[in-house]
Order: sequence, then C-alpha cells, then structure tokens
Amino acid sequence: MIYTVTLNPSIDYIVEVEDLKLGDLNRMKRDLKLPGGKGINVSRVLDQLGVGNTALGFLGGFTGHYIADKLREDSIQSDFVFVADDTRINIKLKHGDETEINGLGPVIREEEAQQLLDKLSHLQENDIVILSGSAPPSLGGDFYQKLIQACGQSGAEFVIDTTGKALMDALVHKPLLVKPNHHELAELYGVTIHSVEEIVTYGRKLLEEGAKNVLISMAGEGALLITENEVYRATVPSGTVKNSVGAGDSMIAGFVGTLFLTGNPIEAFRTGVASGSATAFSDDLATKEEIERLRPQVEIITL
Repeated sequence: MIYTVTLNPSIDYIVEVEDLKLGDLNRMKRDLKLPGGKGINVSRVLDQLGVGNTALGFLGGFTGHYIADKLREDSIQSDFVFVADDTRINIKLKHGDETEINGLGPVIREEEAQQLLDKLSHLQENDIVILSGSAPPSLGGDFYQKLIQACGQSGAEFVIDTTGKALMDALVHKPLLVKPNHHELAELYGVTIHSVEEIVTYGRKLLEEGAKNVLISMAGEGALLITENEVYRATVPSGTVKNSVGAGDSMIAGFVGTLFLTGNPIEAFRTGVASGSATAFSDDLATKEEIERLRPQVEIITL
C-alpha cells in the first residue's frame, strides 16, 4: 500500500478576475474550490492511475470536513487525525500571473501528533509512505524525523518532498525518492547552477548522502532522473501551461505509483513527467485520460 501524509492540508480556493483593482470592488470571473495539500494531490493522482493508496494527515473544522467529504466522493481512502483547530484555506488569485495567499494552518496538539505517529506503527515492509509539504509550526522542526523513524521501524520505504533542512536531515535514512526542482537543488547547496551538467553533479550529491533515486524537474527544459547507475533526461510534452499548483505532486504520484506497480524506473519516470505535464495543462490535477495521451510524447535518453 502507498500512504500519503499531508501535515498542513488546505482548501485551495481558486479565484479568477479579469482586472484586479486594489482598494476597489472586484468581481470574480470564476472560482473553484479543491481539496489541497501536497500529499492529498498525490493521492488524487494515484487514484487516477488506479494505484491504491490511503491519505493521512491532520484535518479540522468545517474546512477539514469539506476535504474529507470531497475525497470520499472520489472514493479516495483516507484515515486523517481530526484536530481541534480549522484546516486552512489557501487563495490562488489568477489575474494574468497567479498570486498565492496561503493560510497558516492549525495548531497541532501533542496528543493529536501522537495519533498520527500511532497510525504509522501499523505499516508493513512493502509499504511506501510519501511525506509532502510543510509542517505547521506547532509540530516543531523535528516532526518529519519522527515520521521517518516510524517508517524505518516497520521497514517501509519513504519518499520525502520538502526542502531545506528537513530534506537534508532525511537523506541519511535513505529515502526511496527525493524531488527538488533545479532552483531548490541550488538552494540546498548554496550555489548558482548554470547547466544540466551542474544539475547532475549536485543531484549526485543527494545520492551520495543517501537518496536512492533523485528526480529533478527543470520546467520547460524537461526533467532528470538520477539513479545509482544511470542518469536519464526526459523531454516534456508540448502544451499550454494553465496551472502551477500540483504539477510536482503529480510527477511524484506518476513515478512512485508506476514504480510500485511495475518496478521499472524508466517507465515510472515517463509516467511521472506525463502526470506533471497533464496537471500543468489543466485547471485541476491530471486525469488518467490526459496522462495516457501525453505519455507517448515523453522521450527519455540516457546521459
């Protein structure tokens, strides 16, 4: 089984206005409310790919119940810890460029945090846990380490999709996959990267420090997969980018879901790139039909 963990979910409230006038009345051209949070995004795309999974994390208040209801409507299995405070709302304001206003998230109490750790105590050796996104400040800086330790005690694999110290601290525990983009990779090592060759150099450093696979997205320049023995580069399909929310999560879903089903890292890479592109070309997350349409367009070469 694949489990996704979203520590700070949200309702993503997407609002489009034609001409934003600050300090004045603005009327929406359209709006859309979606269950949000990186792990939830991964669960939704895994579901499109027909890969069984369970979404874990914290939900609270009327906003949390909205997310739980939407996942239930889509037949996505979940086992959230319900907390006393409300799940946040993130505003995605589209008026040409997209402006994001993200909520702070709930205060997670110690006993609520322990309930989530207890759920991970039932993991089995063949399970994969995908840890995604930021943690509410109330959890402290070491909560990802506690989740990773819970995975290690059961022998389950884990994937971590976060940045900075939380990512670097996770490497010693040998994550199945890490997925920085090229900007995040440069920030991790405090450098400026000018070429694909330099991206490969620093991507290999992540392998040396413990990652089993490194997936690096490079926007319109494609993506790289760095494994112990090979470096692969994929092209991205052509299309009009509509959506910046969830493309990286979709790439992780496509990669991990396909690897879980087939054990083939190259086909996992292809599906991951197609899934990320399908989301980028859509108003919402990728659908199975769009992923399958784009898959043949993804060309992979060995560097």
